[in-house]
Parts: sequence; C-alpha cells; structure tokens
Amino acid sequence: MRIVSTNIGEPRIISHRGKEVKTGLFKFPVNESIFLGKEDVAKDHVIDRKHHGGADKACYLYSSDHYEYWKTIYPELDFTWGMFGENLTVEGLHEAEINIGDIFRIGETVVQATQPRQPCFKLESRFNDPMIIRKFVDSGFSGVYVRVLQNGFVKAGDLMEQVESKGSVSIQKVFEWIYASEYDPEVTKAINDPFIAASCRKDLLKRWETI
Repeated sequence: MRIVSTNIGEPRIISHRGKEVKTGLFKFPVNESIFLGKEDVAKDHVIDRKHHGGADKACYLYSSDHYEYWKTIYPELDFTWGMFGENLTVEGLHEAEINIGDIFRIGETVVQATQPRQPCFKLESRFNDPMIIRKFVDSGFSGVYVRVLQNGFVKAGDLMEQVESKGSVSIQKVFEWIYASEYDPEVTKAINDPFIAASCRKDLLKRWETI
C-alpha cells in the first residue's frame, strides 16, 4: 500500500435542513507532509469531536482504488483526493484485508486499525446527494480509522506496511454488522475485541442489544 495524497480541511459552513452546520469534512490535498498526533492530525480541523478525532479515531484513511467506483455514480462531480474526508488517501487499501487491531508503519508513524467509518449527513453536502449515506453503506467502502501508536510525519509516496496482524475480524465485516438487518452471532468477536474503538463497540452493542 502507498500514500497517494495527504489531505487537510478548513472549517466550512453548510446548510442542513434549514440549519447552518460547521464541518471539517471538506478536505483537499496539500503538497507537504502531515503530522499524525495521538488525538488528531496537526493543522487539520475536527469540528465534531463526539464522532471524529480522539485517540481511537485520530486519522482517517480511504482507498484511492475506490474512487473509480464513485466516479461512475457521480460523473458530474469534480473528484479530488480527500473527497470522503480522509486525511490519507491510500493506494491498495482494501477493508476486507485489514483487521481490527492490525498495526502498520506509515512514514514516521505507527498506526493501528480501530474501526470502519460510519457516514454522517455532512457527506450529503460534499456530494450534493441526500442518498449518499445509503450509497456509501451499500458500497462496503468504509475506509479505516486508526489510532496513532507513534507520532510522526507522513507524506505522499510513503509506504503503508503491515508490521503486525491481530487475526481478528476485518474492517469490512464490522462495517456490515453495524448496518446488517439480520443478526450474526460472530458479531461478538468484534464487540469483545480489545482493540476496537470504544464508540464502535458501543454502536454494535446498541444495534444488537435486544438479541
């Protein structure tokens, strides 16, 4: 895997159901390395701290490989790296091949996969489509949130190399379980995984607590 773009966002005001909402979703490529800290990416803007940033979701990665899929759905849009709010656009990243807890070295950093991205309404403004949330879920292309185990700089061209596999459930499978209509007893593997993001564990428990 290889980093093809580093992306940073400035605060932006969007309109949602008649209300003004501030967001840091609109990220664009920068021609420089970015610093991954333990809570977030330096110089980036995380507005909604309840759902983004923090130790378990310090940085968001999305695959450049998925962009062709989206371009066929939205041929009218001018796609740039960072379209999905990712700080790192990664060539060769596939959610089915990355497990919760897996550890990777990227540039100067060491990161650990913690959960898939759960899309929020703000994507509607980026894609000018109120159905983007459903389409994002149906695609299975969630991207990956990571915790930063070792701070450092990452630049375009850096390799993303796996240094440790936990052999747990995949990011893709966890994403499916969050939105599945039928219960899969295997979901307990994710709920009990010591490396899954606390918020994701909470969402899985909430989704299936009546089972």
